[in-house]
Amino acid sequence: MSERIRPPWWLKPLNKVLIASMRLGLPTFGREMPMVLTVVGRKSGKPRSTPITPMIVDGQRYVVGGFPGADWVRNARANPVATLTRNRRDERVHMTEMSVEEARPLLRQFPVLVPTGVEFMKNAGLVSSDDAPEEYEALAGRCAVFRFDPLE
Repeated sequence: MSERIRPPWWLKPLNKVLIASMRLGLPTFGREMPMVLTVVGRKSGKPRSTPITPMIVDGQRYVVGGFPGADWVRNARANPVATLTRNRRDERVHMTEMSVEEARPLLRQFPVLVPTGVEFMKNAGLVSSDDAPEEYEALAGRCAVFRFDPLE
């Protein structure tokens, strides 16, 4: 997966504001449950954080990398132990990347379970529709899908 799509210029500053808000425990709106994902940088060895919106499928939590080649995805592949933070509560998790076959049915559910992510994918040119499950399923192998497994 060497494809890389550059995120919009405003995403990093917006992410910083969202991370600060979430770490302060400010309420989030909508039915989705955004969190802060912190992984160790593959080159720097320093913690790197990004806001994410996990989706729950059959009792398991998953996250979709909205941009092929995103830094947090490459960091998670290098060091799959991460921290999820929500409402000032931290949880250590192991991130397991799903195979293309495992990712397809999860990606089909993405537009319904994470509607805020749909706009990002449309803006990146990855999909053209809000609710065409086939378009999202076709992203398997381009956009990483990880499962979060709690660490004891």
